[in-house]
Amino acid sequence: MLVCDICTQEVPSEDDMKSHLLVVHVEQDGCCPLCTVAGLTYDELSNHVHTAHADTWEPQAADGVREGPNSSSSVVRKEHVEGNHRTAEGWKLPVGRKENKEQFGRKADGIPRNGDFIRALPAPKDFGFGSATVMEDNPPPQASAEDLVPCPFCGEATTSIDKLELHVELEHPDLLASPNKGNAKQQYECPMCSLVCANDNLLEEHVNLHLEENYHTAKVTSDSVLARQLQAEEDQQRRVEESEREKEEFQKLQRQFGLDNSGGYRQQSVRNLERAVARGRMDPMEYHLHKAEMLESLATGVDDGRTRTSGVLEALYQYYNTAGPEVRRVWLCSPLNHFSSSAGDTGWGCGFRNFQMLFSSILLSDAYKDFLQDYRYIPCIPKIQELIEDAWKEGFDPHGASHFNGKLQGTRAWIGACEIFCLLTSLRLKCQVLDFHTPSGPSGTHPLLFEWVQNYYASDTRGAEGKIVRTSKPAIYLQHQG
Repeated sequence: MLVCDICTQEVPSEDDMKSHLLVVHVEQDGCCPLCTVAGLTYDELSNHVHTAHADTWEPQAADGVREGPNSSSSVVRKEHVEGNHRTAEGWKLPVGRKENKEQFGRKADGIPRNGDFIRALPAPKDFGFGSATVMEDNPPPQASAEDLVPCPFCGEATTSIDKLELHVELEHPDLLASPNKGNAKQQYECPMCSLVCANDNLLEEHVNLHLEENYHTAKVTSDSVLARQLQAEEDQQRRVEESEREKEEFQKLQRQFGLDNSGGYRQQSVRNLERAVARGRMDPMEYHLHKAEMLESLATGVDDGRTRTSGVLEALYQYYNTAGPEVRRVWLCSPLNHFSSSAGDTGWGCGFRNFQMLFSSILLSDAYKDFLQDYRYIPCIPKIQELIEDAWKEGFDPHGASHFNGKLQGTRAWIGACEIFCLLTSLRLKCQVLDFHTPSGPSGTHPLLFEWVQNYYASDTRGAEGKIVRTSKPAIYLQHQG
């Protein structure tokens, strides 16, 4: 058998070879069976096949093994024309590699016979063969961008897996060839998909394709992480600023209401006495006398009486009897003593002094004598603080106790009606708290408050003497904000 140097077709004799060359390669305008080059003479076509396709062309030996300039690989593609489309029938795999007959659908040693039409294929990109002519009358429709399969080495897109394999076999044979055991070269593995490249340039191009594909996703992810980080930092900064502001406001309130651990009644009394001596308003002898009386009062728990004023109700009765013609009626509570502030409680002791006046009204009333056998004196301010703490310990007003952290002694804390209610209740005295929390008249006035007080005292008319009514009801503990 003779083998054609151009298409490797076998013919039985020299006459048949001449006929084959004339019909297939001369009358067909010298079409290359391996690419799209056409319009060549026999000598030009033979020279083209041996030079441009030296690595794929191999003549057929008698034993069925192809031999040629490059015996390591051989590729022959044959296509039949069927209407307006073509079907690939077979491939000859590179020598030394495993054949996949199921994938390619034909034995690798198939050879085109007489009468078969070898059709030119589209020219691969950048083959460098010069001009080429595509011998297809009806090319297939172009695939959409979604159907294209990119090459993992150079990025060129193909329309099918078969064409991708053909492209890789023709364009990148050095990347697919197995290295010889005795001549192993350095290989570069892709860190993203574990693909092994032959050199660093190919690896760089391959990794760049990964980066371009994932650039948009990575950018969105990076922006999202940055936005969450900035938002977290802003929230943390806002929480820190709010915490600092709350801390400053709380410290101001502590100073305002005497909860800043700056000392209580005793410390303030000593400081004011020393200041009076330093300014010449008190001589040393008087200083020691006042200090001794103050310490005795603290030891016994009884008020020293220096700020007490008796006979207040008698003075009011005499005044309205002889003066105040514009007043139509006057109601007076039961007798009491007036207590004013001293050097030890100036600025914060009004709540305690008001309790002393109220308690003096209760002690002077015959209706409460049986309930206060153990309290026949007016307690001093530190003693009142101790009594309120004892009431908290017994379970009275736990919410109010938490406001003061359960401690009043040794502080200058302000107290109000709730603390006095807690104290009187612990002494088994029935009392009531009324809260006029908003003004009930124009310009911040409280007509409902005055109406309630008037009705409270007007209900007792036993001591009426003209326009003055002396009632048996004790005084009212009345305070307001500030």
